[in-house]
Amino acid sequence: MDYRVKDYKAEFISIFTQNITREGSDKLLDWLKNKSDFFTAPASTKFHSAYEGGLCEHSVKTYYRFVQNLDVEYEGEWEEKISPESVAIIALLHDICKTNYYKVDFRNVKNENGEWEKRPFYTIEDSLPYGHGEKSVYMISGFIRLTREEAIAINWHMGGFDKRVQGGDYAMSDAFYKYPNALLFHIADTQATYLDEIQPPKK
Repeated sequence: MDYRVKDYKAEFISIFTQNITREGSDKLLDWLKNKSDFFTAPASTKFHSAYEGGLCEHSVKTYYRFVQNLDVEYEGEWEEKISPESVAIIALLHDICKTNYYKVDFRNVKNENGEWEKRPFYTIEDSLPYGHGEKSVYMISGFIRLTREEAIAINWHMGGFDKRVQGGDYAMSDAFYKYPNALLFHIADTQATYLDEIQPPKK
């Protein structure tokens, strides 16, 4: 499924303002627009959407995948299971941990003429080493109060790729049993990453 739109920043802001009205959400959106690099940051250094604006694009595509998964699972009646506000909060903000996280550096690379030239690339400079999903929960909570389901879904959105899971932590499994929408969101995040976004060229 292709969720390409003309302007991902405008789409993000539209989804946000139409659905998220919780106290503090206006300050959160202002921070995203004016005090962070959220709308220009990549989604990764060299994997999916590793280009300017990739983080915002990934967030929007994950939102639509999440809605699609909820539609299928609950046969079009998902609003009885989870609110549109919660869906928007989880999907649009799950990777807020990546704001002010990537930096541009330069390296020498030979061009097609065999001449050396400096080319930009993304690197990581983590000023708040708090983890990944848990870092997003922490950052969002500085602006708005999350429900337990929202916090669980955002915290464990990496699924089996989460370093805590790889270290043997079983909490994610318990979370997915207790909060099945968190599992549906993890799947949505994976679908957006591998099915809807530009991947790096194979070497």
